[in-house]
Amino acid sequence: MVRTIAVVGGGFSGTVLASRLLRLRPAQPIRIVLIERGARLGRGVAYAAREHPYLLNVPAGRMSANAADPQEFLRYAQRRQPGCAAADFVPREWYGDYLEESLRAAQLEASSRVRLDVIRAGAVGVRRSDHGAPLVLELEDGEQIVADEVILATGNPPPAHLAATQPLDGHPAYVHDPWAAPLRFRAGERLLLIGTGLTAIDVTLAAAAAGDRPSVLHLLSRRGFIPPQQTSFRPDAFRGDGAEVLLGAAPSVHRIVRAVRVLAAEAERAGGDWREVITFVRNMAPDLWQRLPAAERRRFLRHVRVYWDVHRHRLPEFTVGQVEQHRRSGWMQVHAGRIERIEPCGKVLSVEFRARGSSEPRALEVDRVVNCTGPDYAPQRSADPLVRGLLRDGLAVPDPLGLGLRTGPNGALVDADGRSGPRLYYLGPMLRADHWETTAAHELRSHADRLAAHLAGSD
Repeated sequence: MVRTIAVVGGGFSGTVLASRLLRLRPAQPIRIVLIERGARLGRGVAYAAREHPYLLNVPAGRMSANAADPQEFLRYAQRRQPGCAAADFVPREWYGDYLEESLRAAQLEASSRVRLDVIRAGAVGVRRSDHGAPLVLELEDGEQIVADEVILATGNPPPAHLAATQPLDGHPAYVHDPWAAPLRFRAGERLLLIGTGLTAIDVTLAAAAAGDRPSVLHLLSRRGFIPPQQTSFRPDAFRGDGAEVLLGAAPSVHRIVRAVRVLAAEAERAGGDWREVITFVRNMAPDLWQRLPAAERRRFLRHVRVYWDVHRHRLPEFTVGQVEQHRRSGWMQVHAGRIERIEPCGKVLSVEFRARGSSEPRALEVDRVVNCTGPDYAPQRSADPLVRGLLRDGLAVPDPLGLGLRTGPNGALVDADGRSGPRLYYLGPMLRADHWETTAAHELRSHADRLAAHLAGSD
């Protein structure tokens, strides 16, 4: 009998998991079916080839997809660019190429009992087989795949639909998802980017480099925070009794925040860097998150999340320099506030927002609005037929805080009865519902390793 493992999604998570599974030495034959709608594997939204050469936000020396070989990606980058150093930030497209190459290498090294089939299609449904345990995966072209295990690795969803932009739905001057299609700029246009995080910075850099450059770029978010700079800090440098301090504070968000501030101050007094502490906390995030009661999780999301995100997601020094130059010139204008309304007014869009700390509304006239608020991880709002079907059929349940899908050990999806079954799994950023920090390559790599080991053990 051939055991079939279907992996839905060929971005980072799906490609890394397939590479791990290809290296199994199973007692019975295994067929891995990797289902990806796009033309290339290893890309997803993050590492797709784009007209603007976006850089990774993490140095090459910390981006290996292989925990057993921490310098694997660095060596790949050095083949592409001799002299590339561990602290260098390289194009994101390279990382997609690297993941694709790693998968090909795993195929070449695979046992004769393990085979990989890649299917170019989208998955639209999963159901239990009428014959018992195996699952049936339904594809958009009508094909069905009977699988012993199905792993959803569908990557980052599109942004949320914003209340303020509802009047613009379908309007040519509104871009709901800047990654859905190449974003073309027009000379002299005025742009409003909703959001000031990593997506907004990406769009800003592309606009600044465009041949037809906009005349002005407005960025607006509730607090107007711009991501800070990465440094050459040592990720494993923080030591001391930090773990004991944080775990002791864990029942309370207020106490955790206070402890993190104390640890960051201690690190800097000792000649270190606050980023060392943030990385230390990131590594402890699952333990901390799981110790927080529901009310404290809500408190974190309401009061602390924005501060965590701005310290957690950082930019290369070169990128920060570009951003500062654009702000000094006045071409890039950052606003902190809340959008009251946006509506078409002739050939332009009229925007009214209330600046933070002000009771008086302000007005902007722009030619286009781009939603740069980032992925919406709430499955309840998903338009993906696969996710909607799982929720409808009770095979998966959403996290009540809108953070993702509920999962049990090794990413097994929790069903409507509260059970995590042994055959249907999720791997990707929506693991944050139970682990909080699950968006970076380092974290997702660890989850992929654990899931691959679990699947190997259930052979």
